[in-house]
Amino acid sequence: MAHRSRDVMASPQENDAVQPTVVCFGETMGMFTPTSTAPLNTATGFTLGTGGAESNVAMHLAELGHRVAWVSKVGTDPIGTKIIDALRGAGVDTRWAGRTAHAPTGLYLKEPDTGSGAHVFYYRTGSAASTLKIADAVDWPLAGARWIHTTGITPALSGTCSALVEHVLDSAAGWGATVSFDINFRPGIWSVEEAAPRLLALARKATVVLVGLDEAAVLWGSVTAADVRALLPDLPYLVVKDSSIDATEFALAADGTETVTVVPARKVDVVEPVGAGDAFAAGYLSSLISGEGSAECLARGHSRAAWALGSREDFRPGLGRRLHADEPHSVDLASVALSSDPALEPRR
Repeated sequence: MAHRSRDVMASPQENDAVQPTVVCFGETMGMFTPTSTAPLNTATGFTLGTGGAESNVAMHLAELGHRVAWVSKVGTDPIGTKIIDALRGAGVDTRWAGRTAHAPTGLYLKEPDTGSGAHVFYYRTGSAASTLKIADAVDWPLAGARWIHTTGITPALSGTCSALVEHVLDSAAGWGATVSFDINFRPGIWSVEEAAPRLLALARKATVVLVGLDEAAVLWGSVTAADVRALLPDLPYLVVKDSSIDATEFALAADGTETVTVVPARKVDVVEPVGAGDAFAAGYLSSLISGEGSAECLARGHSRAAWALGSREDFRPGLGRRLHADEPHSVDLASVALSSDPALEPRR
């Protein structure tokens, strides 16, 4: 058992003895958003919510029937409590979420789209999550998980966070876990010069990588999905999302045979794009974990992204795993007992 000094763990949930099959780790922050569509400098009313790429994915996966845990660290402040409560309320296991009195929970302000797109402003330097280190992961349920998900945001938070991500990526195979890594480049917290080589090196250690073509263009000068694949040729699964156009999956079989699948994005009215990438990741990963085909995985990702685009919330609940006439599916998902085995081995 790792020595925790003055930090404490979140109290256990009821009926939570079951080992999670999916573990997501990364920072979640308090999120202040104007109650009206107004610039931050003129807004007078705000709502306080929560937001974090990895916890967004965790909440979507929980809604899709997976046993999922979120691990990270928050302060012992009210924002930290709000985050833990929100995740628990969404069905995510928070038993391993650390809390500390020595660093605050991170915050960010989200400015709605007033004509030039939505904007976010981070206040996360020195946050509780930025103090995460390899030793914190000793008690996390990583060795018992089948799937681990994280993003390129975490290594940007601090040197110890970067080392932690690399440690997890290097150790996952020994734990018997598959790792998915969403690039999620955030120019607000590190430069292209620093991020580009680091994210590429980390991505090469994962089994599944998701990246937006726009991100790849900024980071590595990639123009097409094939350009990204040339940088990451040995990944079993690479998904390149081209905004509202399509998503391309490159799947590499054990015998070296590669399959390329392209599925167009859904056409929807966009309320706000923040959170859509996380929704796509969760939808895609849910189907991949459950053994569905490439087209179904990408379509599930598009469907959840389309749902998220219709809300100003980072996580929009309510879509569930219900069937929709306009959502392709290869099996009757309503008859699949995910609760009995929600994280099957991925396709090979």
